[in-house]
Amino acid sequence: MQRILSTYRYVSQPLTHALLAEIAGAGISGVEIFCGSFHFNYGSAQSVREIAGTLNELGLHLHALHAPTERDSSQGRGSGLPVSISEPERIRRQEAVDEVKRALDVAETIPFRYLVQHLGSSRQAADSRNRDAAFGSLEHLAAFAKQRGVTIALENTPSEIGAPASLLQFVKETHLRDLRFCFDVGHAHLDGGVDADFSLMRDLVVTTHVHDNHGEKDEHLLPYEGGIDWDAAFTALASAPEMPALVLELKEQTAGAPALEQIRAVFDKLEKHLDKKGIRPART
Repeated sequence: MQRILSTYRYVSQPLTHALLAEIAGAGISGVEIFCGSFHFNYGSAQSVREIAGTLNELGLHLHALHAPTERDSSQGRGSGLPVSISEPERIRRQEAVDEVKRALDVAETIPFRYLVQHLGSSRQAADSRNRDAAFGSLEHLAAFAKQRGVTIALENTPSEIGAPASLLQFVKETHLRDLRFCFDVGHAHLDGGVDADFSLMRDLVVTTHVHDNHGEKDEHLLPYEGGIDWDAAFTALASAPEMPALVLELKEQTAGAPALEQIRAVFDKLEKHLDKKGIRPART
């Protein structure tokens, strides 16, 4: 099993050489980098070159970028203003599309396979205005991404517009054939359940977000610390045409936690669990 960690765990601090070295030193071979400009200044050519050199030096593979979701202000604190590609207001939607394009341009320096993208913000409904806006954005972005060797993977989120049924309907109605899905296990646990949600998204899932919660809020806990039945979850994931790569996406719970020692231990546990079930996730 390839061990891939989302840097969302460290989104409140800059993504430095030292931090990436600690991640690599914990036996992790790949990362999904979260695009918050305080954390990773994806719009700066110099910053991108520095991260490229660090990843190459440490032997870390960039599996994916997570598209920006909120405008940063300072010190890792978002402004609360969402970066939404389904914003009906044209100027704000164009600003969001331009921001996502800046993230996609990272592929010119650091090749990566997937851009994980939210269809809209948590407050947006799956109505015709928002869906039409998203179609206009993604028609352009999918082509822009393809030119850079990147596939856009829409993530199921705890929102009306980001629900699995909404995502599936969107892809079917728009015929945007280059779009794929990122299946978020924790978000599914908050929605219709892992098995039910995955059954809707299964055929287009290419990557995942793996984390746990107690079924009430989006906690992003280490697997096995919440209420998800991981045996059933892995059985569902293994039913995909190709078992997708597992990306651990955690949230800082308290200062310094979960620590990399805990993250390494949970990767060990996940690997043993999958080996016992005879499941082999895809390598990227």
